[in-house]
Amino acid sequence: MMKSNEFPIPVISIGVGPGSQPEDEQLAYLPMPQGMETFRQPLLPEPEEMVSREQAHLALRETLAQLKLTLADGINRRVNLMGMAKSDLLLINQVLGEGEVSVLLKGNALVDSAEGESELRVQESVFAGIWRVIQTQGGKVVSDHLEVGAVPAAIRLTALQDHWSEAQREAARWRGGLPPNVQNAPSLLVEIEDQWCHWQTGQGAHMINLTLLPMSVEDIGFLDHHLGTGRVLILSRGYGNCRITNTCTPNTWRVVYYNSQDLVILNTVEICDVPEVALAAPEDLSDSLERLTDVLHWVEQAG
Repeated sequence: MMKSNEFPIPVISIGVGPGSQPEDEQLAYLPMPQGMETFRQPLLPEPEEMVSREQAHLALRETLAQLKLTLADGINRRVNLMGMAKSDLLLINQVLGEGEVSVLLKGNALVDSAEGESELRVQESVFAGIWRVIQTQGGKVVSDHLEVGAVPAAIRLTALQDHWSEAQREAARWRGGLPPNVQNAPSLLVEIEDQWCHWQTGQGAHMINLTLLPMSVEDIGFLDHHLGTGRVLILSRGYGNCRITNTCTPNTWRVVYYNSQDLVILNTVEICDVPEVALAAPEDLSDSLERLTDVLHWVEQAG
């Protein structure tokens, strides 16, 4: 069950890319993930427990109405949950459950306050495209809402804020001889720069598969250092696990896929708006509309 101010986001620390795993002379295939996240009907309370939770009923009805509008025009919409009674929040948590995607944004600039570190946590519900978004400042909840859309707006906003200026990029450039074992990263950085300089909104993603390239551990480190590391961390738990982080380079993301044994099976750089694996597709939103309509009908009848 989801708490109103807690979304655990596992952080995986593991070497990535070729050279990060022990070599074996025998050809061996990595085992594929054994499970896949699918829709699970939320576990709802007994009918008598839902009586008088009118705030929750209103919020869920509004979420359904906003979802219909978002399906029509693609614009994100919010449903405010701040100040809601704990019993009503409990019902909302039980109805929405926890979906595949979790997001952590550290130190974002969405709240104008100097009272402690700002942190925003996002948990997708079991209804794809309906997100629970909670922001804290100095450990205190300052914003709590549901957001309907392909991805919460704060993710795009924070990624945009993280872009280095031209002066910062120039300061990060390597000068002099390359470090030991760094051979292929510099040429990749040239390709990446060419791609993000020409990428435009609406284009498909340009993916560079590092797993298939002769990249040493030092190459990966050199690449990540020059791309920079932003404040967005996304974990998608669909077929296996996928960890997504933004970089300080415009429209450039690091996307690493793991199998069910937490071994890297795909290590990529993606030049795009937001990687597709983190987005709820239009058909997902349509499916969520149908499912939430059914669940809400049951809740209204029971309550």
